[in-house]
Amino acid sequence: MKTYRTLLLVTIVMTFALIVLGAYVRLSDAGLGCPDWPGCYGHATVLEASEHISAAQDANPGGPVTFAKAWKEMIHRYFAGIVGLCIVAIAVLAWRHRREPGASPLLATVLIAVLVLQAMFGKWTVTMLLKPAIVTGHLLGGLTVLALLVLLHARTQGPSTRTVSPAASLLAGLSFFVLVMQISLGGWVSTNYAALACTDLPTCHGDWVPQMDFRNGFHVVRELGQSADGETLSMHALTAIHWMHRVGAVVAAMVIGTLGFVLRRAGHGALGGFLLTVLAVQIALGLANVWFSLPLPLAAAHNGGAAALVILMVLINYRVRASAQQRFPGVLHESSAA
Repeated sequence: MKTYRTLLLVTIVMTFALIVLGAYVRLSDAGLGCPDWPGCYGHATVLEASEHISAAQDANPGGPVTFAKAWKEMIHRYFAGIVGLCIVAIAVLAWRHRREPGASPLLATVLIAVLVLQAMFGKWTVTMLLKPAIVTGHLLGGLTVLALLVLLHARTQGPSTRTVSPAASLLAGLSFFVLVMQISLGGWVSTNYAALACTDLPTCHGDWVPQMDFRNGFHVVRELGQSADGETLSMHALTAIHWMHRVGAVVAAMVIGTLGFVLRRAGHGALGGFLLTVLAVQIALGLANVWFSLPLPLAAAHNGGAAALVILMVLINYRVRASAQQRFPGVLHESSAA
């Protein structure tokens, strides 16, 4: 089991890094650096595809294909492949130790299924030319993989001995839901390139509620940069996307911040303190991205902050729910059934 736990921890770190790297690739416009999948123009390396890349650069100097972008995209794919192999090894070890407490072979098998789906989203991201719904799904898939890895590792540690009330457990669940919704909005902002649709703070275009086009901004099945009717996506639509993410940030800060203070008062001071610290850093990064016009390091770090919050929320929900079940076994079960 020691090898299993160590591999889980290493894979969690690698998956976190992969999510940040994926954000860097997307934000540096390298998502189509190799316009096929899984190789680059049918080859395993950029060097082997150099003739095709040179031809693409000559045909369209300002296009999405360059040697630098191709390397970024392929390094991301290589890294994803390594993480995938680690996850397969985790599933094998989970089944080998299935009789030991905390091995969770069924959950490890679910993780394999999610990994396959995530790989398909990676393929569709390229073959469907960065369609916003697919790219957002790819981001959420990566965070789902991370969440399942953290849960697998948490199960090897056992529940916390400190107890909390069912209300705190329900608040933790609500906070996780709010976080997922906010990350989804953030992904939609990023994949539609709407991060700078509003460049002033705290207002947007000088108004608290600017003119917006929600219909086209949040129409899911459409091409990148296009409305539901196939026209160029308007600034009003991009403003709607950005503005909703700001509203979501306020709601998330209030709900998740409340959870952090509740955890500190309930004896989970370390988790509560970490949550409040990461939340504060994430809010600061979001504001800084607007203030400084989306510098690439800050934008990638903002994605890393979202991943860090996911890690914390999985740990919090696992420990708090297990603690509440120990103290109030009937109450929490009945509230879950309802």
